[in-house]
Amino acid sequence: MINKINNWVDQTLEKFSDRKQSCDQFTFEFSGYYPSAFLSDSYFVVIDEIPKPNFPELYQAGLGDFIAMDVAGITYKNTYFIKLFYEDDRILHFHELVHVLQWKFLGAEGFIQRYIKEIQLYGYQSAPLEKMAYNLQNHFNLKGGVIDIPEYVQQSL
Repeated sequence: MINKINNWVDQTLEKFSDRKQSCDQFTFEFSGYYPSAFLSDSYFVVIDEIPKPNFPELYQAGLGDFIAMDVAGITYKNTYFIKLFYEDDRILHFHELVHVLQWKFLGAEGFIQRYIKEIQLYGYQSAPLEKMAYNLQNHFNLKGGVIDIPEYVQQSL
């Protein structure tokens, strides 16, 4: 199933490759949190409906609620998708960029496997990868001190 999801991710990224926007536009706002080189190699797509894999195996694995969940954003590798009208939500961008780092450090197969396991064991809200992203987004939103997000994520995984 992991390979099937990874192939679907690659196909989805290819399908929307012409709509990608570089996150380098956030260099000033996210200065100190994310290096400019990382932002230049991270992308987002504004879209009407968030693409999610919809395989019977995912429902059999108990992930039906996650597939059906209405979300404002989702990350696949170095690209995240944001629902139309959320494109100016900097906190959402910050959150999804944490997931870009998680994909980067865990690798595609490692991220997919861990994310599925965490959703199964803890549910979406309590999944450690999600909690990390929410905690960091809250730190940024509350104007907490600048921290090196890539280093923090790498050390926390």
